[in-house]
Amino acid sequence: MAELVFWCAAVLLVHTYFFYPLVLFAMDGVAQVAHNLRYMRSGANQRRAQPVGVPPRVSLVVAAYNEASCIQQKLGNSLALNYPAERFEVLIGSDGSSDGTDELVRACTDERVRLSAAPRGGKTSVLNRCIPLAGGDIVVLSDANTMIEPEAIQRLVRHFEDPEVGAVCGQLRLYNPTKAEYEESTYWTYESLIKFYEGKRGAVMGANGGLYAIRRSLFQPLPASTIVDDFVIPLRILEQGYKVVYEPEAVAHEETTEDYDKEFGRRARIAAGNFQSLRMVPRLLSPLAGFPAFAFWSHKLLRWCAPALMALAFLANLFLVNGIFYRFTLMGQVLFYGLALLGKTGALKGSARRVASVAYYFVTMNLAIAVGFWRFLRNSQRAAWDRTARASS
Repeated sequence: MAELVFWCAAVLLVHTYFFYPLVLFAMDGVAQVAHNLRYMRSGANQRRAQPVGVPPRVSLVVAAYNEASCIQQKLGNSLALNYPAERFEVLIGSDGSSDGTDELVRACTDERVRLSAAPRGGKTSVLNRCIPLAGGDIVVLSDANTMIEPEAIQRLVRHFEDPEVGAVCGQLRLYNPTKAEYEESTYWTYESLIKFYEGKRGAVMGANGGLYAIRRSLFQPLPASTIVDDFVIPLRILEQGYKVVYEPEAVAHEETTEDYDKEFGRRARIAAGNFQSLRMVPRLLSPLAGFPAFAFWSHKLLRWCAPALMALAFLANLFLVNGIFYRFTLMGQVLFYGLALLGKTGALKGSARRVASVAYYFVTMNLAIAVGFWRFLRNSQRAAWDRTARASS
């Protein structure tokens, strides 16, 4: 029994972190070969057709809670985006801000800027209120502390020329003003690569609230208790039979936090929201959903089970120490967790320190998932969010 538990846990962990990306790479390779064969037989032009006609109206919706320190920079960044001014608006949804955010938005004289202010209710209440108010056919969602590159809106919107596309996720690049390299950057690059390949199959497993776009007509009001709106909204669109794609050239930038306790709390909050979302996208749990279900189980559900799988693999390994192979696997696990502990202390130098930091990030990320699951079981995670302090704030 211990051997069965060990191998089940190990295989599932290896699948979610290694085999699943390899499957995506292989599927993309096969699809590319098939595409090339069709092209050689037909001789059709592979160049993307240039868009014709009037570009769609776009509304940039930003949920803001006490963002006085960055809202003016956000407005300046938004109004400088390269999109026809007469087809573009910025809608700031203030969620009971009490620090002067509303007054700063009202002081903006550009008629493309609108403010929708209401008492504190959480980000979900802001989106439920503002998305139906938006004048654009395409709604771009962003955070107040996220700065968008000038061409990003055009690069998101061009995908909606395909009527099967319901949502487009941009690429969020994190930066740390005090560290050239930091723990989250490696994992973030890895996750972005997976999203890129999922996007080629029209099934990106969730967006990042910093930058993504949806067809306004496909938005379904969210339950007031929703915690991870940027995960649920794209998956609900996927459930409706539309594609969710990834546009790596639509780039936005966001600063990471130096407060690791708050960062851990943010991850735990997201984890609680992930477990909560299971009842909001039930059709993606069924194998009948095809590739989206495979991606959902492989990329998300197994990741959320990783803390339990890691614990089971370790405990089962303790009962198998009589075998030479299992002695090595137990030693490997002990060394990995020891490396994570060294990553916390910062005792190592150079490349060893970077490896230890990644191990520490991986372990704390999974600890946050476990904490989030406990909050989900207790129903103790509130939906309203607090802005995360940044190094420059």
